[in-house]
Amino acid sequence: MTVATAVPRQQNRAAAAFEYEFGGPIGATLTTLALPLVVLVLAHWSDVGRVDFAFLSASLGDTTNSHDPKPFWQIIRQNSVLCPRCNDSDSVSLLLRCALGVVAWFLFQVLLERFLPCELVQGSPVKGDAKNRLTYRINGHLAFWVTLLLVHAAWPVWDANAALYQFTTAPLATLYKYYTELAFVTILLSAMASTGLYLDSFRGQHKILADGGDSGNVLYDFFIGRELNPRIGTFDWKEFCELRPGLIGWVLLNIACAKQQYSVLGYVTGSMILVNVFHGIYVWDALYQERAILTTMDITTDGFGFMLLFGDLAWVPFTYSLQARYLVKHDPNLSAVALAGIVALHILGYLIFRGANGQKDAFRRNPTDPALSHLTFLQTKRGTKLLTSGWWGMARKINYTGDWIMGLTWCMVCGFDSAVPYFYAVYFFILLVHRSIRDDHMCSVKYGDDWETYKSIVPHRFVPGVV
Repeated sequence: MTVATAVPRQQNRAAAAFEYEFGGPIGATLTTLALPLVVLVLAHWSDVGRVDFAFLSASLGDTTNSHDPKPFWQIIRQNSVLCPRCNDSDSVSLLLRCALGVVAWFLFQVLLERFLPCELVQGSPVKGDAKNRLTYRINGHLAFWVTLLLVHAAWPVWDANAALYQFTTAPLATLYKYYTELAFVTILLSAMASTGLYLDSFRGQHKILADGGDSGNVLYDFFIGRELNPRIGTFDWKEFCELRPGLIGWVLLNIACAKQQYSVLGYVTGSMILVNVFHGIYVWDALYQERAILTTMDITTDGFGFMLLFGDLAWVPFTYSLQARYLVKHDPNLSAVALAGIVALHILGYLIFRGANGQKDAFRRNPTDPALSHLTFLQTKRGTKLLTSGWWGMARKINYTGDWIMGLTWCMVCGFDSAVPYFYAVYFFILLVHRSIRDDHMCSVKYGDDWETYKSIVPHRFVPGVV
């Protein structure tokens, strides 16, 4: 979903220089500034249906009269991409309402996490300490269905004539109407929350810091995340944000786009149905398999800073819903045969993705399970086992391959008239390659010679026999 793990540094700073990633402090700062702009620009492009830089003219200002330059804030206010509706008379009120809506959504998901029935599950050892494991409330799957039930059948609306509340469908089309405004305020709130978490990481004497986010450089540590598992009591910020508000919000944004298309066309197209089904299954699967995330690098190794928080709350819902937003006005009207072919390719990707991840998670939880007795593995000097057969005998990151194939089908339902819907496939390809390189380096440090032995047994990274 978002970016991956920071490479652990050596404990003794005098022994080795800190291993910066993402281009160090400069790269992290530029990424922090650039990604919010990318979200807003993509929202604009998916609306107009093409790569369009005309909005930059407002950003550059009126250059015809160099003796009368416009104030910077006035330039920004006149740009509906950089600052949605900032030039409207009620802009402050509108953006405030959107911000309150985003906060209310977040708090609603917190309430579901806190009060719905749950399974208490212990996570992986914190920084390798077998005696230190955090306990997580696993009920994201139930929260998903409760949310969908509420917005589709239990949304309360006051009936003044009857002097009571009636329960109906939530006005989700409003999410489409204020899509860019919601993205704008979510970005601001994500930056504020990231700042709060960074400052809080300096409070108290018992904070567990992420190895990769404790460089001592403010800008870099803010981006990567300084504290490993920030919590308020038993509430875990990182695990909650990874799966709840952003992912479920993504599904609601997609549904809002489908409702908007229906209001315009009088029907929902095959492409819009498929993108909603594909994305819905993806989110449902992630929440159904919630406990599996506890062994991922995002949870076990990364700090929780702007990189993950912004990714979870803003990047995921507002860039992953790009295809649905594009289809509202630019549906390609694909044939039934084309749609069937895309479905078949998507099923292939899902089988690879879920089969590989399910096998890995089952083996991690109980390697002696009789159902896994046919699998071979490499016993490492660390005491852990690396699978060398089954899905993981085919390629070291074959789950990434399945994940990317699914992402490609999300883009393909939009046809080939525009490059805009394919942003996800390009971005995700780069992300997965980069993530695999980082993971390979981390595993080399972690396993030493055993990792080289493992790579000789499973030589390919993504596609068996190819690469």
